[in-house]
Amino acid sequence: MEDRKAVLNRLSRAVGHLEAIKKMVENGRDWDEVLIQLAAVKSAIGNTGKVILQEEIRESMAEAAATGNTDAVENLNKVIEWMMK
Repeated sequence: MEDRKAVLNRLSRAVGHLEAIKKMVENGRDWDEVLIQLAAVKSAIGNTGKVILQEEIRESMAEAAATGNTDAVENLNKVIEWMMK
């Protein structure tokens, strides 16, 4: 997996970006500027979710292949359904 530290760094950047957007609103910046920045944060969070989901897929498939246990695949299906909502 893109190690946990890298995922945490991505999340920290998103949090920092959200704080900057909050200041934009407090300072009366134009809504179009705020919306553009919100879209950037949404994309960053979505991409972070994709990285984590890809690792979950790899781990689940490896576990299912190694053990023959399909519970990991069922759990993966639940995660994918949840992410797609």
